[in-house]
Formats: sequence, structure tokens, C-alpha cells
Amino acid sequence: MKPICSLSLDLDNLWSYLKVHGDETWTDYPSYLDVLVPRLLDFLEKRNLRISVFIVGRDAGIESNHRWLRMLADAGHEICNHSYQHEPWLHLYSPEEIDQELTASEEAIEAATGKRPSGFRGPGFSYSPQVLASLVERGYDYDASTFPSFIGPLARAYYFRTARLSPRRNGRSAASSSAASAKCCFRTSPTDGNWTEGRFWRFPLPRFPCCGRRFTSATWSTWHRNRRRSPGSTWVSQRLCAG
Repeated sequence: MKPICSLSLDLDNLWSYLKVHGDETWTDYPSYLDVLVPRLLDFLEKRNLRISVFIVGRDAGIESNHRWLRMLADAGHEICNHSYQHEPWLHLYSPEEIDQELTASEEAIEAATGKRPSGFRGPGFSYSPQVLASLVERGYDYDASTFPSFIGPLARAYYFRTARLSPRRNGRSAASSSAASAKCCFRTSPTDGNWTEGRFWRFPLPRFPCCGRRFTSATWSTWHRNRRRSPGSTWVSQRLCAG
């Protein structure tokens, strides 16, 4: 029997990396989607792969990006939400800010691709109980933000230490959000696996044992089951790999 594997891509654009490094030109929202997307589609088509693509709403809100984002949807790849502003302290947002963030991103992504996202991944693997509750209320099928490993908090700590970001307006520095989110990164309880009687699923990055330790891989893999879906609807991309 062939194993089932899932592939996903966070479509972080050029401006998001410039922002992290303190380059003021990020506010012009420079993009490399015109180069990346055709190469990505060609790579996936040659291997008969369909994946889940997590799109930043800000990119979807820029008309010049619509052509490239629509190409992903037309090729049959799942279109997912990766927040609107791509700020990795999403877990510090108020309930009102979370709703505004999700609404703006959903509307922009649907306008650009023709697809309304039903999957979500927080920027920098950030999430909170309030984020999850908002996703449930908005009818999402799953969240893929969990990073259940010591690598998660360490990676976030390094990110905020090296990134040149302005303090958040509530008075907390961006760096403090790394410690605030550490607890979330370590949540691995099996009861976190589904919410509201199986209507909402949470998928962590997969971990594998080695030398008596568990390591987290760079991609997440799972079989997504959803009883509400009919054949041909949006799905968490799956790939049958040769055994």
C-alpha cells in the first residue's frame, strides 16, 4: 500500500523578508511571484503533485499579483490563508484584531483566486486559543500552525532577536512575543487534534525519532479527513508516493 503524504508551501513574498531585515523598501511590497509561481507550477506539474499553498492576504490584495495567484488555483492547488499582514505576533492580537485580519485576508484571497480558504497557518507558527476559536466560528476546516518541538520557541527567539522590527503598539516588544508563544509551540495534547466534534482539525508539523530525540521536519504531513466535503471540493493536498 502506498503511503499518503501531504505537501504545503508558505508563499512568503520578497517584501516580508525585507521587512524582517529592516529594509524600508518593504513598504513598496516588492514581489517575486512572477518568477516563483511559474517555476513552482512547472516543478509540481512534472512530478504530478498538488500541494496546499498558504497565501498572505496583503499579496492577494495587490492587483498585479492576481494573475500569479489565480494560476495556482487554476492548476488545482489548495488555496489557504496565511494571515493578511504576516506578523508573527498574531497570538497577541485582540479578538477584534484577529477578526479584522482574517476577514481582510479571506476577502483578498477569494477576490484574487476565486477560492475561499478553509485552511489556515499563522505567520511564524503563531496562534492562540482565540485565533483557533475565530477560525472555528468562520467555518475553517483546519489549522496548521502548531510547531510542537523545542525548535519552535528557539526559532522564534532567534527570529525576534535578529529581526529589525518596531515594538508592538500595546507596549510589548516584538521579542517578548517569542516567550509568550513558547507555551503554544509545546502544546501537543492529542485532544488538540480536533475541535467541535471533528468539524475542525489541527495538524502539527510531523516529528520523527532519532538518537532518542524527536525532531520536527520542515513540512507537515497528515491525512486530512472531512466528512462535510464532496468529491472535487477544496482539500488538503495529498500525494500517493511510491513505496
